[in-house]
Amino acid sequence: MSPRRARRSDGSSRRSRRPAYGPGGDGADDEGLGFAGRFGIGQVEEWPDGEWQVRRIVGGAADKVYRCPGCDQEIRVGLAHLVSWPNWSGGENERRHWHTACWRNRVNRGPGRTRY
Repeated sequence: MSPRRARRSDGSSRRSRRPAYGPGGDGADDEGLGFAGRFGIGQVEEWPDGEWQVRRIVGGAADKVYRCPGCDQEIRVGLAHLVSWPNWSGGENERRHWHTACWRNRVNRGPGRTRY
């Protein structure tokens, strides 16, 4: 028996049992939560260029390649990013996927670039 690892009288070690993936420990942390559980809850953000619905996308939920309108580079599969659209009726048809840093810095862009 190793002196570093204490053993109980029944021969088992004293290691704590932590959940495997989430609070339930069975890997089903999205079960029953639907879209909001996997992609987060949207929020309204006010910026100098208007009000925007913003939803953060976790890396595990990013399953397609998108092109960021801020830097014109690809947002690769598995990369956390965000989706935004204007906060008006019908604005969801203008959804765009952004790198998080590009979204924060978009109001500082020079002339000649559209806001989406």
